[in-house]
Amino acid sequence: MAAPRAEPDWALLRAFLEVAHCGSLSRAAIALGSSQPTLSRQIAQLEAHLGSALFERTTRGVRLTEAGAALRVPAERMREQAQQFALVAAGREQALAGTVRITASEVMSAYVLPPLLRTLRTAHPEIQIELVASNTVENLLEREADIALRMVRPSQSALVARRLADQPLGLYMHRDLLLSHGKPSVANMLQMPWVGYDRSDQLLRGFRDAGFPARKDLFGFRCDNHLVAWQAVLAGLGIGVVTQRVAALFPQVLRVLPKVAIAPLPLWLTAHRELRGTPRLKLVFDALAQALA
Repeated sequence: MAAPRAEPDWALLRAFLEVAHCGSLSRAAIALGSSQPTLSRQIAQLEAHLGSALFERTTRGVRLTEAGAALRVPAERMREQAQQFALVAAGREQALAGTVRITASEVMSAYVLPPLLRTLRTAHPEIQIELVASNTVENLLEREADIALRMVRPSQSALVARRLADQPLGLYMHRDLLLSHGKPSVANMLQMPWVGYDRSDQLLRGFRDAGFPARKDLFGFRCDNHLVAWQAVLAGLGIGVVTQRVAALFPQVLRVLPKVAIAPLPLWLTAHRELRGTPRLKLVFDALAQALA
């Protein structure tokens, strides 16, 4: 059984259609912005590929042979499909232009997302980013944000969620504080200076769950804004907790008390189910998923 003939190059078919339309190699070459010798070689290449002559010369130019006339209609259909493809591709590209509103925690918004979004914006400058840095849960159902990075899995069925890599946490202190107060241990950790939260009892619960009966006055500096709390750690005010990914950005802090078990933070990427079909939102969603996988 003979092997199927390979499909001809679309550029050759385009040349064939233009010559058939113009009835002249010279006029077709002008229309295509090409040269007559180049066009002649393309027609000869297509004829060799098909095994049939497509044109015959006349005193006025060229006209289709029987084989050429038979191939003109399917070639025109291919051109229409190619034009439709180009239109759809252009429409999709235009649809990428616009704004995507992302919400994430203060620390992730400040330290993790900017370099990822820089890469995204470099590749797709037509996409504008609005970033809501907040530890509260923005309502995706009411379009307060298009995409959210959350530490809890959403329960609403209208949202699509993807579990990303867990974010391991660690306890960190400034090098200068380590020199002045010594290395903390499980035995003396409650006598060390700490940075904690004010109204939030999140860290207190973490201490108690780990078996350490800590009280609020353990934290000599308290602030519910996580960015400010981390800046306090960077200033040497006390030991604080942050993701290992963020701490790696700051060589002036050292990880301490590695034997104290701290559960990692789960990370969920969520969006409204219907919005995942929007090209620019899907692009941003997938880019974040890949970068944080």
